Amino acid sequence: MKMIYFLAGALITIQAQAQQQAGRVVYEYTRQMMVRMAGPGGAEQPPPPPHAHIIKKEVLFGNNQMLRRTLEDNTVNDFADEGRGIQVRAFGMGDDDITWLNFADGRKVEQKEFATKQYLVTDSVRKQNWKLTGETKTILGYTCQQAVTNRYGKRMMISMDNGNMTRKEVPDTSKVVAWFTPAVPVPAGPDFEGQLPGLILQIDINGNTTFKATEVSQKTDVAAIKEPRKGKKVTAEEFNKERDKVMEEMHRSGGRRTIHMRN
Repeated sequence: MKMIYFLAGALITIQAQAQQQAGRVVYEYTRQMMVRMAGPGGAEQPPPPPHAHIIKKEVLFGNNQMLRRTLEDNTVNDFADEGRGIQVRAFGMGDDDITWLNFADGRKVEQKEFATKQYLVTDSVRKQNWKLTGETKTILGYTCQQAVTNRYGKRMMISMDNGNMTRKEVPDTSKVVAWFTPAVPVPAGPDFEGQLPGLILQIDINGNTTFKATEVSQKTDVAAIKEPRKGKKVTAEEFNKERDKVMEEMHRSGGRRTIHMRN
């Protein structure tokens, strides 16, 4: 009798998982952007009000692969502080930007547009040291588990002092809180894809960057989940070098001071 119960339970699990191997998720991506500026004597001036940059993205998954792309940009990317001649511009995903991942071998290809040029950036999944907290909550009807990690890297710190802009690379640690659902046993998501044992439905990074699922469907365009081919082929390191070079040239240009932020 126990064997019958076990087989029945296993069959139900297999059937449930078979129904959850492909799908589509729509996310709302929000980032609060702030700028710090210093005046005469190095005294810090009040920054402009935070600006919420909101984008809609979709993730398609199936055949052990996933594809992420932008659906809609709901805000203007630029905002300005006219009184101090400062313009902040967010360089985010372009209309044709795509991220594709093969879960089987962890290979990732990103099609990026930057400074009117197209790139194909090849990389691999770089897994974080995740910790399960035991906390759960329901998102769009799915029971989700909480996982947390710290992401270590570097960021460019930009400051204004008496109208002069300086850039300095500094260490950066981001606290990441993710919510994933084992009910969909596919490691897809709006970020940190290929790292958790289930579909990621929500992410919070340092309290100022969030991804939140607004729609989940079991139907998807499987034919659209394919490796992008448009752009100059580069590694992640090569792309970062070219991006930094372009941004440095922009910062050196005359006229209004423009601060560029990468989403």
